[in-house]
This record gives sequence, C-alpha cells and structure tokens, in this order.
Amino acid sequence: MIAAIRNILKRNLSPESFHQVSSWWWCGKYYLPHRAVSKLVRRPPLVHGSPSELRMALESINTFAPTSMCRIMTKHGSDKGNSWHNYTTVYSALFGPLRGRVRRIFELGLGRDHPQLAADIGTDGVAGASLRGWREIFPHADVYGADIDRSVLFKEGRIATFYCDQLDKQAIQDMWSQSELQQPMDIIIEDGLHTYEGNISFFVNSIDHVRKEGYYVIEDITQTDLAHWYSNLDKLEQQYTNCAFALLQLPSAFNSYDNNMLVAQKTSDRPL
Repeated sequence: MIAAIRNILKRNLSPESFHQVSSWWWCGKYYLPHRAVSKLVRRPPLVHGSPSELRMALESINTFAPTSMCRIMTKHGSDKGNSWHNYTTVYSALFGPLRGRVRRIFELGLGRDHPQLAADIGTDGVAGASLRGWREIFPHADVYGADIDRSVLFKEGRIATFYCDQLDKQAIQDMWSQSELQQPMDIIIEDGLHTYEGNISFFVNSIDHVRKEGYYVIEDITQTDLAHWYSNLDKLEQQYTNCAFALLQLPSAFNSYDNNMLVAQKTSDRPL
C-alpha cells in the first residue's frame, strides 16, 4: 500500500514537491523517533587513524541522533542524511559551528540517473540535490560542483557546476583552473565514482585547493575498498603531513555496503 501511494505521488508531483512530501514522511517515521530514542541509545562511528583532535571529535559523535542538517538534505532529495546514509550526523559535528563562516564549498558528483554510468542515484535521485542542501546549510557560501556527465551541469543562485573526469589528471587541473575556482575551498566533498582509484586520483589533485583548517571528505567508501584504505592510510598520513586523517565506519541498520567515509583536515599550508 505504501509503495502504491508513493508511486502515485511521484507520478503526479514535481520532483521538488515529491521530495518535500517524502521528507515529511521520513521525519515522522525516522527523524522524530530517532531524536527521542537517541537520548538513551549511542552509536559512535568506528574511527581509524593516528591520534588527533579530529579523531577525538569524530569518536564522540552519536550517529543514531539525526540533526537539522539531516532534515535539510532529505528535503532537497539528497541521501546524505536519510536512513541509507547518516553522514550529516558527522557534518553537523564538524561543520555546525562553521555555518555562518563557510564561504566556499565544492562537491564532486552531482547525482544522475543514467544506468550506463558507474554512479547511479536511482529513480528518485535529483541531480544537484546536495548542492542545494549545502546552499541552505551555509547561507553565506558560494557552492560549486562538478560531474563527468555534462547533461546534469547547471547554474543557479550561488551554485555553479563544471565538467570533471576524476580519473583524468588533466581534466581535474583544467577544472581547478576555472576563474571561479581560484580561491581555496573551506570544504571539498568527493561523492563521485566511489572507487579507490577514483578517490585517490581526485584527492592528490585537489587537496591543495583546501584552505588551512578546511576539510576534505570522501563519501561512500565501499566495504570492499575499506581494505585498500586500511593498508594505505599510514602511507597517506606520512605523505600528507599537513593533514589529519580519520577513516570512519558509520553504524547503520539499513546500509552495510558503503556507509563509510574518509575525513581529512588541513592543519597547515606548509609545502609537503
């Protein structure tokens, strides 16, 4: 019955209205009950990495407790804070105190529903959903995004997007050479190809574009790729001594596939 009602609403509402209704349903079924129960239940992430203030802050998060950022992202159609992913519990802890200060945020991967491409946001996905969520979360920020799929690129109030192939070093450099992307970012989110090769390719060619004390996050690390991160995290820490790293496994009753993320914080601007 619920699936039938959902399909009727999807056919008869605009994508924006459909996600607004879906967010109300999610709020009643997930957000409010979890907010109440989270006073008693704690589910911190499993955090790997060398001891640091970043790691200590992340270990104290209760991923069971949804936040206002979860509601904002869900309202816009992003999966960052719904029952599939709970990244916004992490973002609330890290970025919450910065909401009035962030001026530039970038996210790779706009979301698309082309099955022939590696990343697939499914039939309910809305390209640019997360960018619109970031725009609401950071009211004084310019929001930038990029994707390999030129058909989903767009520009609207405080949002601009660009072409990028994250496996192509030259394409990444060409993107960062755009005039609008010359100043360093407060936050870079990598939500692109979701492979270790793609993660590393974009990281090594983009980390220099994060300002001091800014953040670089890789989302949707699969359980399979965790082994690569475990074996290479020490090397990454040794190579990028101007960054603190934390590899997170977020507990979830719904997602045992890719609810993992890497968080790096730029601790200095000194050359490597």
